[in-house]
Amino acid sequence: MALKLIKLTKKYEKQLCEMIEEWKFDQEIHHTNHSPWAIFRNDCHNFDEYLEHLEVKEATDDRVPDSVFFLLDEDRDRLLGAVNIRHDLNDSLLKEGGHIGDGIRPSERRKGYATEMIRLALVECKKLGIDQVLMTCDKDNIGSVKSIVKNGGILENEFVNSEGHIEQRYWISI
Repeated sequence: MALKLIKLTKKYEKQLCEMIEEWKFDQEIHHTNHSPWAIFRNDCHNFDEYLEHLEVKEATDDRVPDSVFFLLDEDRDRLLGAVNIRHDLNDSLLKEGGHIGDGIRPSERRKGYATEMIRLALVECKKLGIDQVLMTCDKDNIGSVKSIVKNGGILENEFVNSEGHIEQRYWISI
């Protein structure tokens, strides 16, 4: 299977909306989270505006510049998930969020795609000059924990996050 990270283009407009709708439906039924949040910030049905506001280009008081990539299964020409790479960490991201937010669409989970997507995202982090990558996840999100650890994640600590869940902070050396 040929997997790669891509930047979103008009070619994937329909696939993007299908993936997001699947994710939202799953969230309503199973109460799963929307990660990475960057792909849910805007309405995919207004694609040009969606693309324009997908990434943060300049730092603000509460946001850092970021890059958003989508995991593409080239063999099936199907979007499997997305990853949001924050170029820097502000105080908030240092505690909760980290450099990488990632997610796999519900119908494609538990197939090893998250592990590969994180591996590919770490290559992009290296290109950005990030040598120490922070990733965080809920302690009970076993899939995320496994994907982070398989990519070299070392648990630093746990804390109760803003939603009252135990969150874990992992560092990955590139």
